[in-house]
Amino acid sequence: MNIVEKTLRYLKSITAETVSNAKSGHTGSALGASSIMLALFKKHYLFDVSETDFLNRDRLVMSAGHTSALYYTLLSMFGFDVSLQDLKEFRKYDSKTPGHPEYGTTSGVEVSTGPLGQGVANAVGMAIAESMLEERFNTVGFPIINNFTYCYCGDGDLMEGVAQEACSLAGTLRLNKFILLYDSNDVTIDGRVNISNRENVAKKFKAMGFNVIHVLNGNSYRACSMAIGRAKKSKKPTIIIFKTIIGIGTEKEGISAVHAMPLSQEEMNVFNKKLGVKDSFYIPNDVREFCLEATRRGKLEHEKWNQLLAVYATSQPELYKQFISFFSRKKADIDKMEKNIARFNGLSMRQINSTILNDIAEKLTHIVGGAADVATSTMAQIEYGGTYSHANRRGRNIHFGVREHAMGAICNGIALYEDFIAFDSTFLAFSNYMIPALRMRALMNLPVMSFFTHDTVNVGEDGATHQPIEQIGQMRSIYGLNVFRPCDANELLAGYKTFLSDSNPTVFILSKKNIPENKMSSYKEACNGGYILKPAKKEAQIVIYTSGSEVPLALEVANELSKTFDTSVVSMPCMEIFEKQTLAYKSKVLQADAKLRVVIEASNDTNWLKYINYDKDLFIKVNNYFKSGDGKTVYAKAGFTAKNILKEINKKISENKYY
Repeated sequence: MNIVEKTLRYLKSITAETVSNAKSGHTGSALGASSIMLALFKKHYLFDVSETDFLNRDRLVMSAGHTSALYYTLLSMFGFDVSLQDLKEFRKYDSKTPGHPEYGTTSGVEVSTGPLGQGVANAVGMAIAESMLEERFNTVGFPIINNFTYCYCGDGDLMEGVAQEACSLAGTLRLNKFILLYDSNDVTIDGRVNISNRENVAKKFKAMGFNVIHVLNGNSYRACSMAIGRAKKSKKPTIIIFKTIIGIGTEKEGISAVHAMPLSQEEMNVFNKKLGVKDSFYIPNDVREFCLEATRRGKLEHEKWNQLLAVYATSQPELYKQFISFFSRKKADIDKMEKNIARFNGLSMRQINSTILNDIAEKLTHIVGGAADVATSTMAQIEYGGTYSHANRRGRNIHFGVREHAMGAICNGIALYEDFIAFDSTFLAFSNYMIPALRMRALMNLPVMSFFTHDTVNVGEDGATHQPIEQIGQMRSIYGLNVFRPCDANELLAGYKTFLSDSNPTVFILSKKNIPENKMSSYKEACNGGYILKPAKKEAQIVIYTSGSEVPLALEVANELSKTFDTSVVSMPCMEIFEKQTLAYKSKVLQADAKLRVVIEASNDTNWLKYINYDKDLFIKVNNYFKSGDGKTVYAKAGFTAKNILKEINKKISENKYY
């Protein structure tokens, strides 16, 4: 038996036993893809276990994250900080080997994966980021940035729309460093793939601009390695279609029953006997040495890169200075920008954001992003940044096309690559398409901004399909995502200040309509997430909580109420930041002793209920979709006029006999 075959046998044994020992996991594709992944790690994948964030390393995304047992076993065999004991703790709480790969948990894992298709789009984002840096900093004789992005995926991944959207864009952009390792075993959880999908994947990807390579025996180490080698020479993105056998070598090979089922101890014994493996969770010395040859090669390549960078620093001093500056995490002086706030009077929030984004992007060259074919409307673009394309890798504006879901996931990948700040943008009503990507962004705490405009039902003539109602609540419900809905430039700057200080993923919800000048807002206080915008004269009898586009309306209502009641207005641009403040500060702002608390927001977000008593207090919200018409009319039909709100408040006062 040669060393390759022996290594494969132990890889399969440990992988299957990892799942079996946990009594949970996915045996099928973890075994079926063993030859693909061993060939990748041994011959092609560039990594350094001693410095896993080495800049010029290859990126590997396991989009089919359920094959994590195979992934962790390979990481262990090739010297990453994943021990055999860690494999025995697979899927146990707080282990290094969770059920699906998690960014920041396991050495070598580049991205959290599990929701199928997301990883494919993340990998496209990484390939875009690599090409941007390659164009900015490489010069003749100095390939400082020169790495591949490999993405392992299965049949399920390529059924997901997010993957198809992302691959279509990858083909258009000719991302030749993007290599898709497609494990085509023709089996999903519920049965054969052809019960739900009979498309010709090869023709489809060829039509999208991909180089297509077929490997008829995807369980052949040699065939897999040769195919990956060919893909690395392509001038186009490549999909390698590996025809494999799911659960190969087990009694259930080739059928769906093995997809998500651990082998019983009896089945494990039979499997090991067939492999000729006698020991449990054991790596023979010669197998370990075979793997560590690749590990040492990666370390040597890293050392060569360091030497190249040192020569680059002396021979290309200006480029080197820019290179170091890019990764220095330079900050924009938001406090200084606040002094010029008067220039924004009377503009819409999307217009104000356009100016601020451009001011910051001029200083921070690692900001890149784009919109889902609505940049001219959301105004979220870098004015002199150029368009990113195959012909212009220096462009900072990415035209994602009408691909919201892929846009969000691709921006996640760009941020994951190295030190980029990415942004995406569309209308608030269409943010629904992006919820999975926003959730994964929050889970990984990635420095990405989303700019969602047309923030209320007063979008007007576009009608019910474009009216955002539930979207604000959906995003506020995603743990780890900051949602800023600013009423003016002061509050928007506070959002940027918060984002650039802690790099938490942030959503900015912005108005399409022009907003009246507001001389009461405070940049400094808005940094707390919520603050008293209009204080009571003594002690508030009525307090109004509001955000964004409804702030002017709330002030109008408060001014009228103040003729009779001591009334306060609280602006809440970001609940998530507000909730992090001290109890004393929150109590001071919320003024819970007021006789009546009123929420005014053009949404149906139940997150507001933590600040009011639903029966005792009042929530002015959107209760329905409305017909097409001019924005002012629709806003009024939804009940958002001072006259209507005062009527509701007086009715509540009368019902509860507060005064």
